[in-house]
Amino acid sequence: MDLLPGCMVSEKQCQKVCKLKKSLYGSKQSSRAWFGRFTKSMRVFSYRQSNSDHTLFLKKQHGKITTLIVYVDDMVVTENDPEERKALQNYLSREFKMKDLRHLKYFLGIEVSRSSEEIFLSQRKYVLDLLQEIGMLGCQLVNTPIEEGLELCVEPNQVSTDKGRYRRLVGRLMYLAYTRPYLAYALSVVSQYMHNPREQHMNVVMRILRYLKNAPRKGILFTKNVDHHNIEVYTDVDWIGAVDDRRSTSSYFTFVGDNLVTWKSKKQNVVARLSAEAEFRSMTLGLCEALWLRLLLQDLGYLSRQPIRLFCDNKAACNIVHNPIQHDRTKHVEVDRFFIKEKLEDKIVELSKI
Repeated sequence: MDLLPGCMVSEKQCQKVCKLKKSLYGSKQSSRAWFGRFTKSMRVFSYRQSNSDHTLFLKKQHGKITTLIVYVDDMVVTENDPEERKALQNYLSREFKMKDLRHLKYFLGIEVSRSSEEIFLSQRKYVLDLLQEIGMLGCQLVNTPIEEGLELCVEPNQVSTDKGRYRRLVGRLMYLAYTRPYLAYALSVVSQYMHNPREQHMNVVMRILRYLKNAPRKGILFTKNVDHHNIEVYTDVDWIGAVDDRRSTSSYFTFVGDNLVTWKSKKQNVVARLSAEAEFRSMTLGLCEALWLRLLLQDLGYLSRQPIRLFCDNKAACNIVHNPIQHDRTKHVEVDRFFIKEKLEDKIVELSKI
């Protein structure tokens, strides 16, 4: 690391640096060193690191399971073995300075309400703090986060806006998508103009904030469910919806049992000449997410024998998947086509038109 400010050295030594023998808080490698230290401690205590999610640690014994998931130095533990949980707490207290906050109520800005049948996640306080910070607690309310059919673009004669403020607001709004899936599309639209925002883009961000003021308590509900083996994926695409470059926007969301667990809305990397081509890419993304979820459930002890149910609303894309012969219209999505076809033949996935 560079010499500390005020360090008195001769001219010959001014080019020297300090050798860092121990990672310090705030240095570039500190987070990596901390996670390596924590991982080593968990492995010593017979916990296994999940291959599906490296922040997840598991221990199975006597038919029971204890799981720990960590974000930097904040941890959540859940189990059906109270004795193992106490042993883990005692071990971590000896290894690190640790504070036990009892039952989970507030975690990384997310509020957790729970009963014996349900868990509800929301970010009410985060929303209200954001609105108060930018002076919009008394703003006019709207019922939708974005206007239907709105097409944004960048034109030379448009009025520019404060880039720093725009990026800060969009960044803070993106964190809200963890408990508000319906914001994903609106946020994917405004985040495309971070490099050169204009006044009309800022107006869309302000509309999202006005919508949040209308419903600060909304969130996502998880209900108690015994069918952890049933995975469903719904995919859709906005074909050539972007005015600037005519790229399509892929989207998917997945259910485990009756609970919505993951979702995404993202612009595709290339321009799709056919709607079926765009749908194919979206289906592949959704299927990859479902396969990852299946592996994660397997780590937790739920080995699913049921095929993943994949839903698509494009008839041409469904017909192409079931057609064993490749033709001129499918040569641009050859890899995606063979990927889905292989999973269908192995009975890993079922494709349905919806």
